[in-house]
Amino acid sequence: MLTAIQELDYRPSTAAVSLAGTRSRTVGVVLDDFRNQWFVDLLTGLREALQDQGHRLVVADRFLNTGLDASPVEGFLSMRVEGIVIAGEPDTDLAIPASMPVVIAGGRVSIPRADTVANDDRAGGGMAAEHLLALGHTRLGFVGASSAASKERRAGFEATVAASAGASPAVVVLPGEPTEEAGSRALGALLDEHPDVTAVFAANDVMALGALSELAERGLRVPEDVSVIGYDDTPVAATRYVGLTSIDDRSVEIGRGAGERLLARIADPGLAATESLVEPRLVARRTTAPR
Repeated sequence: MLTAIQELDYRPSTAAVSLAGTRSRTVGVVLDDFRNQWFVDLLTGLREALQDQGHRLVVADRFLNTGLDASPVEGFLSMRVEGIVIAGEPDTDLAIPASMPVVIAGGRVSIPRADTVANDDRAGGGMAAEHLLALGHTRLGFVGASSAASKERRAGFEATVAASAGASPAVVVLPGEPTEEAGSRALGALLDEHPDVTAVFAANDVMALGALSELAERGLRVPEDVSVIGYDDTPVAATRYVGLTSIDDRSVEIGRGAGERLLARIADPGLAATESLVEPRLVARRTTAPR
């Protein structure tokens, strides 16, 4: 028997095993967009929390599935996942059954019966403003998009700038996703209207990269002419080539917390929904400097 198994290169079907048993030991993860590197650390934290209990992760990207009729949740249900993690802002059309344990990781838009584990975006926005103000900048700009996280970061940023004597914020927010191209367009519009801005806070690192590109095309130096700070502290921000100052949203901790909360909800589906906020921290690099 063993010889035949080796010769045929037989592999047991995990789907068939889960159908035959009562537990699938599988968790579905719905991502906003694989292109955003914020998810790398979040998935690391999720795996750390779930692997000790023998749970596997199955990941679906809503961006890649755009245009398909089926929701990623339908695929998860067919696999008999034991719980679902929504990494980002949940869509209202996900149609998750009321009995399914759900945790939102990183998003601030709540849905019924779901726990939320997220970064304190408002505090992080204030932290970005404090850093730029401490460097002596008084004309500060913000570029963002229409996501809930971007709105929270903007609110914290504006409140901190407004509370500082002699400082004023300039803001450009574009509808849609916080992409690199959106960051470039938003910064262009910001500088066209406010050419005296000397420091810019982007809603995330991806938009910050777009802002850096726009500054380079305009012949402006970073940080000599304009300081730039991003958010999420993604791997690209830490590269020696970019060296982007960023607010670390501590996404590993968010992922780990989401995994732990999901395990608790799987064990006791009747738990009351909770919201847990992770405190961000500043990581200063070479894209910010004194005015």
